[in-house]
Amino acid sequence: MLKARGIQKKYGNIEVLRGVDLEIQKGEIVSIIGASGAGKSTLLHILGTLDLPDHGSIIMNGENIGILKGKKLAAFRNIHIGFVFQFHHLLPEFTALENVCIPGWIGGKNKIATEKRAKELLDYLGLNQRLENKPGQLSGGEQQRVAVARALINNPSIIMADEPTGNLDSANAHDLHQLFINLRDEFHQTFLIVTHNEDLAKKSDRILQMKDGMMIG
Repeated sequence: MLKARGIQKKYGNIEVLRGVDLEIQKGEIVSIIGASGAGKSTLLHILGTLDLPDHGSIIMNGENIGILKGKKLAAFRNIHIGFVFQFHHLLPEFTALENVCIPGWIGGKNKIATEKRAKELLDYLGLNQRLENKPGQLSGGEQQRVAVARALINNPSIIMADEPTGNLDSANAHDLHQLFINLRDEFHQTFLIVTHNEDLAKKSDRILQMKDGMMIG
């Protein structure tokens, strides 16, 4: 489903990624672990098309992402990739429902159909009573579940999560781990997760370890 070969990235004289290869199959939960500065987040951002590699290739669903530019790349990202970050990045002036709908609206999907799916996702995530609440009225765990619903709104091929439990207490972190597992089991959703959370990594189907910009295991 996702195949990367020879991914390299430099920032100035600092070599952050030094020829990274990886493959992810449909329906897998794959975690990337490693010390701070190992290149994990940089790799995730490149695989998610938020940054560009200096060298290397990325194939997703048989399509060479490297040849896509501008609006075509943005459209591909919107359709195929959902993101969950440590900081939820919800828009404070919009309700939970509106925050979830935004990627669908950006993608030009029907407004009513998008709202219907957003309500279904929020209901599935136990937030059916919080549709009209703004982020400041939600707990940290609730905000992260809204962010997960937003990531799912366009039926993405893969969800990429960067330290998704970093701002959550242990109980909410456990709930998020279980949610990812449920989404994999029920909907065959694919996840690529960068994490320092050992419990989350252990519940993944595979663990990849990075050190000094390379995969070591």
